[in-house]
Amino acid sequence: MAAGSGAPTMRLFSWLTFLALWGVSSAEPGKFWHISDLHLDPNYTVSQDPLQVCPSAGSQLVYNAGPWGDYLCDSPWALINSSIYAMKEIEPKPDFILWTGDDTPHVPDEKLGEAAVLEIVGRLTGLIREVFPDTKVYAAMGNHDFHPKSQFPAKSNNIYHQVAEMWRPWLNNESVALFKEGAFYSETFPGPSSAGRIVVLNTNLYYSNNRLTADITDPSQQFQWLDRVLTNASQAGEKVYIIGHVPPGFFEKTRNKAWFRNGFNKEYLKVVQKHHGVIAGQFFGHQHTDSFKMFYDDAGSPISVMFLTPGVTPWKTTLVGVVNGANNPGIRLFEYDRATLSLQDMATYFMNLSQANAQNSPRWELEYRLTEAYGVPDASVRSMQAAATGIASDQDKLQRYYVYNSVSYDTTACGETCRAEFLCAMQEVDFDAYYACLSNSGAGPRLGGLLVLLATLLGLQALLAP
Repeated sequence: MAAGSGAPTMRLFSWLTFLALWGVSSAEPGKFWHISDLHLDPNYTVSQDPLQVCPSAGSQLVYNAGPWGDYLCDSPWALINSSIYAMKEIEPKPDFILWTGDDTPHVPDEKLGEAAVLEIVGRLTGLIREVFPDTKVYAAMGNHDFHPKSQFPAKSNNIYHQVAEMWRPWLNNESVALFKEGAFYSETFPGPSSAGRIVVLNTNLYYSNNRLTADITDPSQQFQWLDRVLTNASQAGEKVYIIGHVPPGFFEKTRNKAWFRNGFNKEYLKVVQKHHGVIAGQFFGHQHTDSFKMFYDDAGSPISVMFLTPGVTPWKTTLVGVVNGANNPGIRLFEYDRATLSLQDMATYFMNLSQANAQNSPRWELEYRLTEAYGVPDASVRSMQAAATGIASDQDKLQRYYVYNSVSYDTTACGETCRAEFLCAMQEVDFDAYYACLSNSGAGPRLGGLLVLLATLLGLQALLAP
């Protein structure tokens, strides 16, 4: 009897060991990639003729173009291919990938057609599936992923159908059907994140350049659908990530440039204020810049944060009022708690394009980690408000934020005009509040930020947890 008792004891010990190891591993943060604005220019070529390098440069002369791209051009295939393989090398097994659109080059509509748009979206889809064959990808369409560009209809159409079929390997049947109607969908995260949900929006319906939806109150009834999804998530005890391409609010690199129409902007704000308790993160692109936007309740307390990831394309924007609006290519890795979806950190990796061309070798390196750059414990709403407060009150932190904004491309000083535009775009998503902020020259952080700063000094941060 005594001799045989060792087996159950060993089995019990092995089981306890397994549980202990599982507990340790399950406590490890999950990781996911966020990429946006790849903007492939399939006709990019290293030509000695400055007018023949890339159609995306328009009439601008491109001198000394390199194999990995140029700041006046959209991405050559070599740059995009390099970015996806860099993701594989840096973090080969992410829990999932967020891909927030804009795949085609900045060229006039007459130089693209529906077939060309679909071919480019399919080509990039194929690359991501080839490099990450076993990874779930949550993808949103960008305003350049349609023909004519930005003219997304509030009804089913051929492009919605074709893209839904391209992305079918990443979607369940319900999502495919919904995508074909409006290019948006929602799914629960698989596996350990089953208490979490992703919401993929088609915010191109709200874009100020979209003439088709200008007179529609709720295009495709997406707001009504979003309210229902978030209400159900709250009742089910789920936390939610929201992703999309075109963000609400204003562009920080010029003045008074909003992306949504005002009515749509107000409606999106209402949704966030109503449902902020279940929204664990918002992830958007479109601007090509690295920035974030704070959301507040009516009392001025911070309730949510939106992260805007930089683009892979280095293309220098031609938007009126923007000075030197190029950027180095960037990709972004988040760390998060799988059980709660709370964001723990964010790391941005980049390619110094000038250096890559000079050395004829692409090198993707860490630009910064959020917690280290801004001295915050994580990427929560409370921490991002503390970061915003620091940026508003400390010139060195403002300058750091400014340099990161262009992915370390533009290192010139951010003066008073720049400061006002950056701070107001960061802190005020609402139109009227943004204009009021500018009239005060972006004087300082929101009241919520001051409360966070005071609480930090007093060691009472937990009192302000959202």
